[in-house]
Amino acid sequence: MDWKTLQALLSGVNKYSTAFGRIWLSVVFVFRVLVYVVAAERVWGDEQKDFDCNTKQPGCTNVCYDNFFPISNIRLWALQLIFVTCPSLLVILHVAYREERERRHRQKHGDQCAKLYSNTGKKHGGLWWTYLLSLVFKLIIEFLFLYVLHTLWHGFGMPRLVQCASVAPCPNTVDCYIARPTEKKVFTYFMVGASAVCIVLTICEICYLVFHRVLRGLRKNKLAGACSLPSSTSRASTCRCHHKLIEAGKLGPNPDDAKLQASAPNLTPV
Repeated sequence: MDWKTLQALLSGVNKYSTAFGRIWLSVVFVFRVLVYVVAAERVWGDEQKDFDCNTKQPGCTNVCYDNFFPISNIRLWALQLIFVTCPSLLVILHVAYREERERRHRQKHGDQCAKLYSNTGKKHGGLWWTYLLSLVFKLIIEFLFLYVLHTLWHGFGMPRLVQCASVAPCPNTVDCYIARPTEKKVFTYFMVGASAVCIVLTICEICYLVFHRVLRGLRKNKLAGACSLPSSTSRASTCRCHHKLIEAGKLGPNPDDAKLQASAPNLTPV
C-alpha cells in the first residue's frame, strides 16, 4: 500500500478543516500510520510462522491459527485506516464541485458577473453538511472496528496460550503459543489508544461545528430582527427628534413651511 499517496491526498483537507480536524489528521499520520508502517508490520509479520502448537497433526496448526486469528490484526488496522480517512475525501470532492460550478458560471456570464460563492472552501450551506456527515462516518467506522477487534479476540489483550478444542483435523485439545505476546499486546493497546484519541477529537469537532452553526443562526436572527423594525416607528422617532431640535433652537425654520404660509390665504378671526 502506498501511504505517501494517501498522505498527499489527505493533506489538502487541512485547508478546509477546523483546528480539531488538523490535530486529528496529525494524530492519524504520526501515531497511527507512521507507527503502523515502521513498527507494527514487523511486530505482526511473524504471527503465523511462529504460531507453535504441541501437535504434529498435518493441518492442525493452520486450523488453530485460523480459528484464533480469523483476520490478522495488521490487516484489520490497515482496513481501519483506509476507511477512516476516506470520508475526508467527501469534503475535497464537494469543494472541487463548487470550484467547477463557479468556473462554468463565470465562463457563461463573464468575469464581471457576481460570484456564486464568496469562498468555495467556506463551510456554509451544503459543504457544512458534507463536513458534518464525514465526521459522523468517521465515528461510526472507529466504533465499528473497535467492536470487531474486541469481539474477535475477546478483549484487547493477547494471551500467551491458546487452546484449540474440537476443531478438525485436530484429534483433541491442542495448546498453541503465540510469538511475542507481550510486545503484540503493547502495540494493540497503543493502536486502540490512538483510535480513542481520534474519537475524542472527532466528537469535539462535531460539537464545535454545531455550536458555531447555532451561534451564527442566533446572530442572523438578531440582525434580522433589528433590521425589520416598522417604518412608522422610525418616522415617528425622526419627527420627535426634529421637534426637539426645533424647540432647542438648533434647527431653523423649514423653507417648505414658509412657502406654505405664503401661499395660504390670510384669515381674520371672526
